[in-house]
Amino acid sequence: MTTTVSSSSLLLPPSLAAMSLLANTTNPALNPDRNPILRSILKRTFYAQFCAGENAPEVRQTIDSLKKIGFAGVILGYAREVVLTDAQRKDLESCRSGASAEECVRTEITPWANGTLETVQLASPGDFVALKFTGAGRQALHALSQRLPPSEALESAIDGICQLAASRGVRLLFDAEQQALQPGIDDWSLEYMRKYNMPDRAVVYGTYQAYLKSTPRTLARHLAGAREGGFALGVKLVRGAYLGSDPRHLIHDTKADTDVCYDGIAEALLRRQWNSQLKPLSEAEETSAFPNVSLVLATHNRESVLKAQAILSETEADRDVAFAQLQGMADEVSCELVMSGRDGKTPRVYKYLVWGSTGECMKYLLRRAHENRDAVQRTRAGRHAMRAELFRRVKSLFEGLAK
Repeated sequence: MTTTVSSSSLLLPPSLAAMSLLANTTNPALNPDRNPILRSILKRTFYAQFCAGENAPEVRQTIDSLKKIGFAGVILGYAREVVLTDAQRKDLESCRSGASAEECVRTEITPWANGTLETVQLASPGDFVALKFTGAGRQALHALSQRLPPSEALESAIDGICQLAASRGVRLLFDAEQQALQPGIDDWSLEYMRKYNMPDRAVVYGTYQAYLKSTPRTLARHLAGAREGGFALGVKLVRGAYLGSDPRHLIHDTKADTDVCYDGIAEALLRRQWNSQLKPLSEAEETSAFPNVSLVLATHNRESVLKAQAILSETEADRDVAFAQLQGMADEVSCELVMSGRDGKTPRVYKYLVWGSTGECMKYLLRRAHENRDAVQRTRAGRHAMRAELFRRVKSLFEGLAK
């Protein structure tokens, strides 16, 4: 049912409108966390398809079930997000000092930090935790928009999260966001990689969006910093999710150009060789040893996955590479990856999902649906795969009864 709705150009728009109403309502009857009947319906449908659970036992049960299928683990996120009023967004400067700053720490940074720390505790060694800086509220938004270092309270919170993750063997993925904030996020990502990543493996990963024309140079600059600093660069490579809000001139002219950029960067990082898409900053760097890279290829694109697999099969060296897809989307791609490793090297495949109350997760699902609208509408392959499997099981049942 879910994939039928999401792959229909007629059913998807009203579904998104209904989801928006439920995610932003002030009416108790339409609030999934206050209406038990509505909560029960959503919990067994959209929530079950895309989310991990509302509490620690449910989350751990979901993670265990995915690992039993053959997934290496999960990328776990905390669904709760800070919701700012228009007035608060327009007056970010006031959050820097005085009573307003204290309120920001108490009502925005501290809940965000506590939720993220709890998420790190829920994850198992080897798993990832997704971290969204703007979830920390106004101080983060102000600092990132001005390319400033994090405030003292926010820096302490991020350090605490990084230290806990490193001690538990959990990796952190710093999410990308709109271009108004991304340069600041890039600065913070590189700084925390420098602080917490090891020479041979990463604890902190930055997110690099292949649809941006500037990404190859940004990545080349970060690779140079990793080589000079003697640490492994953590790279989560995505195509990009802010096509509707980022300035159009910053984005590749066509999807084909984005695909070429994504696959070219992935190949360079997998082979540890510069190429036409990922070029060094100088001739001197071209002859230097390629920096160590820990790589997460986050994509629903089957062609990109197959190309990366082919390169990995040619590479004798053991690469720190993971594949990742959103839970409930491109599941046929994820399962094909898991199955492909039975006769050889097993790819490390992860599913990205969030945890939190049904109401909190509705906001996350709405944002993801809009960010991945094109991908959502291409879920027909997943729907057909599930339909074929359903028919196979029904046929097997009747054949068994006939015997």
